[in-house]
Amino acid sequence: MNFRDFVLLAAVCFVWGLNLVVTRWVVADAGVPPLFFAAMRFVGIALVLLWFLRPIPKNLGTLFLIAMGMGAVHFALLFQGLAQAEASAVSVVGQLGVPFSTLMSMAFLGEVVGWRRGLGIMLAFAGAILIAVDPQTFQLSFGLVYVVFAALVASGAGILMKRMPSISAMQMQAWIGLFSFAPLFAVSGLVEGDQNGWGAFVEGGWLVWLAAAFAVLGVSVFGHGGFYTLIKKYDISLLSPLTLMTPIWGVVLSVVLLGEVLTLQLVVGAAISLGGVFVILIRPNQVMPEAALGDKVRGTRE
Repeated sequence: MNFRDFVLLAAVCFVWGLNLVVTRWVVADAGVPPLFFAAMRFVGIALVLLWFLRPIPKNLGTLFLIAMGMGAVHFALLFQGLAQAEASAVSVVGQLGVPFSTLMSMAFLGEVVGWRRGLGIMLAFAGAILIAVDPQTFQLSFGLVYVVFAALVASGAGILMKRMPSISAMQMQAWIGLFSFAPLFAVSGLVEGDQNGWGAFVEGGWLVWLAAAFAVLGVSVFGHGGFYTLIKKYDISLLSPLTLMTPIWGVVLSVVLLGEVLTLQLVVGAAISLGGVFVILIRPNQVMPEAALGDKVRGTRE
């Protein structure tokens, strides 16, 4: 990989890591309801990427299910998790999409996993459990449970991608945005109606609006678009280990920007979990190489 492309990848990972920090601030500190903010994010994506809706892909029914898994349901759970758990912990636990995808490719696609990847899977979950459980009370962080299920749902949607004809990452993003915003607005109205999402979004001022624009333009357009450009040039097996810069950026930026405390529990748990993820990533998935991407860009087959 040349230096210019490495800088692009590092910038993409920085944007992805910053996104969790920004979203944590919006839904936890600025008071914008998490489901409402997720819906607004997908409205923006659908509008900005409107051009990529054409041509209309085949198997719209399957695409709708994928959009629910990678879009509406995944982000509903993730943003609920960020409303209750610190962004630094979410940055690490969110990487469970990699072992989940590997397990699902074993169950549904016949992938064979050797002892090294098996060990990596166990380490990834062990580290996440260490982070999620309070060592004094042995209580589980429900915010991180949301994040675990978010990773699981996105991984299931990734399996469905195998049934889709070739579709670009940007077209996938556009259809996920189109399919996701209405269900999220509907559910937000039912469960967050008393929180006045519109009022919180408007009263949040320019910082909240900037956060929404960043989620659309920074994460979906630049982040996913930039990563897709790299995927067309390099093998996933080369790129995927380097994407572990994302949780590292997430932890660092959470400490610097949000003032979160870097505890020994988080450091040890992150080292174990990310070490396990790294072991999985350096041994490519044979039947589903994109499993190494976790819940990152999925529509990468052309």
